[in-house]
Amino acid sequence: MPAALVVVALLGAWEAVARAGLVDELILPAPTSVARALVEDRELLLGDLWVTAAEAVLGLAAAVAAGAAIAVAMHLWAPVRRALYPLVVGSQAVPMVVLAAPLILILGFGLAPKVVVVALICFFPVCVNLFDGLRAVDPDQRKLLRALHATRWQTLRLLEAPAALPQLFTGLRIAAAVSVIGAVFAEWSGSERGLGRVVLTSMSQIESARTFAATVLLFVLAIALYGAFALAERRLLRWAPRPD
Repeated sequence: MPAALVVVALLGAWEAVARAGLVDELILPAPTSVARALVEDRELLLGDLWVTAAEAVLGLAAAVAAGAAIAVAMHLWAPVRRALYPLVVGSQAVPMVVLAAPLILILGFGLAPKVVVVALICFFPVCVNLFDGLRAVDPDQRKLLRALHATRWQTLRLLEAPAALPQLFTGLRIAAAVSVIGAVFAEWSGSERGLGRVVLTSMSQIESARTFAATVLLFVLAIALYGAFALAERRLLRWAPRPD
C-alpha cells in the first residue's frame, strides 16, 4: 500500500504538470496519454514484451549457471580463486554497450547475442554474492564437520551451500532487476523485436506516449522478475532469519 500510494501521488502530480502545459506534450505526455497508448498499441507492445522477457529470463538463467559454477570453483580451489576473482571484479569495468555491438556482429541479430549480454550483466551479483556466502560460514560449524570426518564435498553440500542460499537470493534479486536493462542494451545495439527497439523507434518517430508505454512495461517486467525471486526465497528459505 505505501508503494501504491507513492505511485498514485506521482502520477497525479505528473498529470497535473502535463495538463497545465508546463511541459510540451511531445517531451512529457500525460499519464492518461500513456495509458491510451498502452491500450491502442497493446498488440505491438505485448508481442515485444514477450521477446524482451524471454531475453531477460534466458540470460538470467545462463548467468546463474555460470556464476554458481565459478563461485563454487573459487571457493573450493585457491588457485582458481587467485586466477579468476580479479577478472570477475574487473569485468564490471567493461561497459556492456561496448561489448554488445561486437556480439551482434559475431552472433547475428537473433536471440543469442541478447542472452549473452544479459548474462554478462547478471553474472557479477550472482557470482560474488554466492562466493561471499560460501566463505561466511561459522568456522566452528566447519570444525564440527571435520571432527565428524566429513569430506570436503559433504561440508559444501550439508553446511556451506545451505548457509549461502540467503546471499545467493540477494544476488538473484539484483540480477533479476538489472536483466531487463541488459536486454534493452542488447536490443539497442541491433534487434528486430523487443521493447528496447520500440523505445528507439518511438523516440525517432516522436511517439512520446508509446515510448513511455514501453518504459512502463519494462518497469513492470523488472518488478515481476524481482518479485518472483523474492517469493521463491520466502517459500524456500523459511528457516532463514529475516529483519523486521
